[in-house]
Amino acid sequence: MTPSQMAAIHAQCFKTPRPWKAHEFAQTLEKDYNFCLHEAQGFILGRVIAGEAELTTLAVAPAARRQGIARRLMDRYQAEIKRRRAEMAHLEVALDNHAAQALYLACGWHESGIREGYYRHPNGTRSDALIMMLDLEAPY
Repeated sequence: MTPSQMAAIHAQCFKTPRPWKAHEFAQTLEKDYNFCLHEAQGFILGRVIAGEAELTTLAVAPAARRQGIARRLMDRYQAEIKRRRAEMAHLEVALDNHAAQALYLACGWHESGIREGYYRHPNGTRSDALIMMLDLEAPY
C-alpha cells in the first residue's frame, strides 16, 4: 500500500486527530522501527523501539468495515511486534471511540489511563484519550 493510498483511507476515517498526509506516512515509513501491515481497504501502522511497541494508527475504509479487516490487522500487528521482540505495547484511542476500544479489549489490551485534552478538534476544543496497554511474553 502506498503512502497516498494510506492517506486516502485515513482521511475517510479521521477528522480528530486530523488525518495524516501522504508525505507524513512516507517519512514515517523511512524509519526501520516503523512498519505498516495492510489489506486492500485498511492498514495498521506501528513501531517497536527498545522493547516497547506503539500502535500508531489503524484505519479501515468505512465501506469495508464489519468484515473482520481490523481484527485480522490487529492479529498480524501483535504477531509482528512479538517477532520484533516487544515486551509491551501501548496505544491511545479517543475516549468516545467505543468500537475501537471493544476491538482492542477483544485482542487482549487493557485500559491503563487517560490523557486529558490529548486530541485537538478543528474548532479548538480538546477531548481525552484512553491509554491502553498490552503485556507480551518475552520471546526469549
